[in-house]
Amino acid sequence: MNPMETDDIVLRKAKFEDWESMHKNVWSRPETAKYMQWQITKTEESAKERIKKTITYQKTHDTYLIYEKEHGQAIGFAGVEEISPHIFQDAGIALVPEYTGKGLGKQTLQLLLEYCANTLRGKEFFYSTRGNNKISKALALSCGFSYQYSEEKIDLKNKEPYILEVYSRKL
Repeated sequence: MNPMETDDIVLRKAKFEDWESMHKNVWSRPETAKYMQWQITKTEESAKERIKKTITYQKTHDTYLIYEKEHGQAIGFAGVEEISPHIFQDAGIALVPEYTGKGLGKQTLQLLLEYCANTLRGKEFFYSTRGNNKISKALALSCGFSYQYSEEKIDLKNKEPYILEVYSRKL
């Protein structure tokens, strides 16, 4: 799979040397993990192990690291998964707070939508977000998604309930 890119970002598969920027910018930061179902990585050794697992996982999944072009740093990750023939959903989008509100999340989601429509022949895409994640909800609406339904879930990290909102759009 070739990298996907815009003027500002590149989505591509991880390389081992990405462990450092992913650790510093994404995995070690509680604010980035706040709405996600993963635990922060506290040590450099843990980050090196995590990048190895990421590389292995990415060999069989449509998940990518997000790089900002200006400095080439990994600033997040994103992916998609097919949930039924020609129907896709996001497999999570995480972007460090310093890069939110700059249109990079929208560029990321648009690249994923184009990939699903043009390469994977997708017909519909579902996007899920926690009900209290205002930035993620705004992203969904700005990309033409329509609200479908909500359901209560349990956070795997803290066992607290939360509301998951599901949006969709045709591709």
